[in-house]
Amino acid sequence: MKFLRTLVVVLMAGAAGAPAFAQAPAPAPAAPAPAPVISASHLDAAREVVVLSGIGRTFNAIVPQLADQTVVTITRTRPEVRTDLIAVLTALLPEFEKRNAEMIDSTARAFAGVMTEQALKDTAAFFKTDAGKQYVQMQPRVIDQMVVSLEAFNRQMSTDLVERVRVEMRKKGHNI
Repeated sequence: MKFLRTLVVVLMAGAAGAPAFAQAPAPAPAAPAPAPVISASHLDAAREVVVLSGIGRTFNAIVPQLADQTVVTITRTRPEVRTDLIAVLTALLPEFEKRNAEMIDSTARAFAGVMTEQALKDTAAFFKTDAGKQYVQMQPRVIDQMVVSLEAFNRQMSTDLVERVRVEMRKKGHNI
């Protein structure tokens, strides 16, 4: 989830800065194209890729994390309700965890929209092999390492960029 948060922050920062570089107002968006009709078997193949690839398991952490955040938020001002709140959230978890299927379906539709049914079937076949299973098993460790590396890279790039900006601004007579 840290990786996803970092990615979202980076994308949002880029989107927030984009208007500052615009030369002319963007044209009004065209009417959205009708969604392509995706066959049930195409969607099933995409869903299988979502599950077998491990992407689907990322959704399993969402509800427990939201429940934990709810406890923190509410008990910050109402600590006396903690026990009852945890009991209520524990009882509600199964109801909300069923909604993970919504995200799996949404992700499957995204895959089906950009990959052919055969390509999805081939991809699912890979994830069923020993190499594919190993790939899925190692993903969380690699992603954790990527997050650590990305954070260090980001810090270093920020430091280097600020230093270079200072050097160049000094050449223009500005001391920042």
